[in-house]
Amino acid sequence: MAGMTSSARPLLNRRLAEFGTTIFAEMSALAVRTGAINLGQGFPDTDGPEQVREAAVRALRAGHGNQYPPGPGIPELRTAIAAHQQRRYGMEFDPDREVLVTAGATEAIAASLLALVEPGDEVIAFEPYYDSYAASIALAGGTRVPVTLRPHEGSFRLDLDELRDAITPRTRLLLINTPHNPTGTVLSRAELTAIAELAVERDLLVVTDEVYEHLTYGDAEHIPLATLPGMRERTVTIGSAGKTFSFTGWKVGWVTSTPELVTAVRSAKQFLTYVSAGPFQYAVAEALALPDSYFSDFRATMTAKRELLASGLEDAGFTVFRPQGTYFITTDIRPLGFDDGFEFCRALPERCGVVAVPNAVFYDDRAAGAPFVRFAFCKQDEVLSEAAARLAKVRTR
Repeated sequence: MAGMTSSARPLLNRRLAEFGTTIFAEMSALAVRTGAINLGQGFPDTDGPEQVREAAVRALRAGHGNQYPPGPGIPELRTAIAAHQQRRYGMEFDPDREVLVTAGATEAIAASLLALVEPGDEVIAFEPYYDSYAASIALAGGTRVPVTLRPHEGSFRLDLDELRDAITPRTRLLLINTPHNPTGTVLSRAELTAIAELAVERDLLVVTDEVYEHLTYGDAEHIPLATLPGMRERTVTIGSAGKTFSFTGWKVGWVTSTPELVTAVRSAKQFLTYVSAGPFQYAVAEALALPDSYFSDFRATMTAKRELLASGLEDAGFTVFRPQGTYFITTDIRPLGFDDGFEFCRALPERCGVVAVPNAVFYDDRAAGAPFVRFAFCKQDEVLSEAAARLAKVRTR
């Protein structure tokens, strides 16, 4: 037949053979089909600050960013990112040589791994991990080495001995996520110090995904790994505007690091999107300069949402791991009489009219993640209340 290939070789690059449609696309489509409340995918159901949205409108109307912006990002945003890192964490970055704007954190992760990892290199990532990590490591030809965060006294914790044992002469890079999606764990100063000491001792590169840096709760504190001794020169730090300012569709992320590491990441990034989000870059530059009250108010609002959904899930019979950070809650479904998160989540929309995500998709060891299910609480209070009411019926259907 015309147009058909005679080759028996699969069409999809074999490095991506294990990856199909993302669980987020599958579960969001299920929400649309059933009319269920979507607590699966991590996007807010309201926009962020009006002044930030208006800044984007002004940029569009003024013709700022409507054509290709500079490859590293507009100077205004790079300067704002550097100022943010200095104001929040006391880290100094040269906006011209040590800051790179990306199409969201997902591109920053992909570009970093494509730039820094070669075939055969081992990359250690904490599982459960954001699904793009596995795909990006595969595209780079690296070997994924998971170190599992395990439930302990109401949260998921890192076993530092397990991490040390996972490092081999082939280990090139540690891929760290804190605050951690999906578990909500925020690595402590003691844990980060131990990670830093290992990285220096074994001469490892580190990529840190810190997109939830402004979403920590209670006594939890976000500490950038790059602030610790010996880490500034070996760490690529990734940030993003989407989670902090509730404009996830704008896809504005960034990398901060040394000139050498930023140059390496830019070399890969330029052949991915090249540039993106021109007018939105101007708006995010203004957003990063918002007063501290914005960030504290945002955290307080999300804390209340966390409690609203967590209480509803507990009342419904789930075991709830209250997150120290992010806007996700991981639950254990075994008290409800279930032990397969995939089966549970695919039936939940019909059973209760709510969509969640099975954590097993974030594990290499699917059995280790089987009983855990993730819910997002970045939704309006009335939506969370309605979801909690529906979930109260989970035992009875």
